[in-house]
Amino acid sequence: MEFSSRVLLIDPKETMDALTRSIRELVHGPLRRKGAVLGISGGIDSSVCAALCARALGCENVLGLLMPDRDSSSDSARLAKLLAHELDIPTFSHDITPILEAAGCYKEQAEAIRAIVPDFRDDWKFKIGLPSILQSDRLSLPRLSVVSKDGVAKTERLPANVHRHLIAATNFKQRIRKMLEYYHADRLGYAVCGTPNRLEYSLGFFVKGGDGAADFKPIAHLYKTQVYALAEELKIPAEIRGRTPTTDTFSLAQTQEEFYYALPYDKMDLCLYGHNNGLPASVVAAGLGMTAEQIDRVYKDIESKEKSSLSLQFPPLLSAEVREIHEAVESVIRSHSRV
Repeated sequence: MEFSSRVLLIDPKETMDALTRSIRELVHGPLRRKGAVLGISGGIDSSVCAALCARALGCENVLGLLMPDRDSSSDSARLAKLLAHELDIPTFSHDITPILEAAGCYKEQAEAIRAIVPDFRDDWKFKIGLPSILQSDRLSLPRLSVVSKDGVAKTERLPANVHRHLIAATNFKQRIRKMLEYYHADRLGYAVCGTPNRLEYSLGFFVKGGDGAADFKPIAHLYKTQVYALAEELKIPAEIRGRTPTTDTFSLAQTQEEFYYALPYDKMDLCLYGHNNGLPASVVAAGLGMTAEQIDRVYKDIESKEKSSLSLQFPPLLSAEVREIHEAVESVIRSHSRV
């Protein structure tokens, strides 16, 4: 059995047209809204979603929100504005730094870091990362990297309790941004568009009540590679299509691979596809020029992430079913023709 990146090939125009129809049907049908609001960050996923919404709902009915904080890259705002100009969609900017300061985000981050780096100062930069999954001696513990104001770098392993504290504080960012999206959605009578691709959706790379919250998620079924193919069809600016996917969350620059996947997205796509379709590790390994042992390691990581993040997908759990509401929701879902 031959395995290659061709398994992820799509017809970009056909996909674009199908998603345009689906968004229009979802927003005007079950959601009963007239437009869409979403955060735009200069990243590929939010750019593709914004372009699809503009096609489906009209550019005047799509609001792009820029929501930087003090740690955001200046490139994010610049590229978001470039996208909005190309799509001719209105934007609104919120600097969320004051809200985060009031909520204690930065204070709690620093407190967590000082548990393992006691001399950490507020003007130092930091990020969380994972070693490559291809290393046979890879440790499961994430690592904290800090850089002092005079450029001295230090890396420490993150104990589970410190990691939880630091992530909990950082998650204020995604939750504040989502709160603002819903504010504008309520104000305008719009639906909130979520922007996860299949890697993020399947492997839990999102914050519950933060970027995981949305009224509809048009590209959650598409692998990242397919999102890039769609971006080209949608004529997303080349600078955005050529940008390395980042978290844009911590004060030190960081790629998504470094923070969560521990493998480049194109290889991670193919590993997830192989795992989803029950392909032996040896088959995927031959197609990627890797060893079966390495693919086995990736498969185990996929299974671990899927298992640990499954609760993020749960709706609120009820002690007893409210039958009439459940049946009404199920009826609406069944009546919608999916892509």
